[in-house]
Amino acid sequence: MLDLAAPVADFLPRSTGPYVSLMLAGFLLGTFGHLAKSRWLVAIGVLMIFLATVVFPLARIATEDNPPHQQTQQQVPEIP
Repeated sequence: MLDLAAPVADFLPRSTGPYVSLMLAGFLLGTFGHLAKSRWLVAIGVLMIFLATVVFPLARIATEDNPPHQQTQQQVPEIP
């Protein structure tokens, strides 16, 4: 499974531009689907939004060798 993850990770972009573009395209397609009363277009638009906001970013983070570090909160000393 890990052997397959490395080539797949090369196809996922590191910048946020493609993800935002896919999300906006999903919103436009979903809106057009509602206007055209087409359930298929609405479903495809929702799927595009879900892929752009959840699946692809999580897949990118999961396949990175060095995932981004979260900033830790600084400990505030207690005053006695």
